Amino acid sequence: MNSEAVANYFIQKSFDTGIGLTPMKLLKLVYIAHGWHRGYFSENLINDAVQAWRYGPVIPDLYRKVKGYGRRDIDSPISGYGVVGDAANPPPNPHTIALLDRVWDTYSRFGGVQLSAMTHQAGTPWDETWRAAGGDNYCGAIIPNDLIEKHYKNKI
Repeated sequence: MNSEAVANYFIQKSFDTGIGLTPMKLLKLVYIAHGWHRGYFSENLINDAVQAWRYGPVIPDLYRKVKGYGRRDIDSPISGYGVVGDAANPPPNPHTIALLDRVWDTYSRFGGVQLSAMTHQAGTPWDETWRAAGGDNYCGAIIPNDLIEKHYKNKI
């Protein structure tokens, strides 16, 4: 799926629950959902590559679409992409929607900075990729999906 369709799912959850959603928080939620999806189902949730940036894992195309909000809460869906579960975006797995709801219920109480800290602790896929690519000397190394999957399977 496009990361934007997953992002729109979380944006709608934000509207429904009244829980604020900044770009950083959104990016980390989409990454975490992708990780748990890989961990439980060994399937990609998103078709976008995840890169190791200084402040954690980032989906560059999604970042460019929401970065204009800065530190403010996102107040509208990303236009042109729909949302997971609509006719144009069937979930990749029958359990995907339940997983997205669980990710929201578990992680939405954290802010973007807290989620960023969670996703780039020592030993995480971000950390391994960041160090292997030279850290600050090279930003943008792709975090391999098999590394993400292994990490989240271990958490299960």
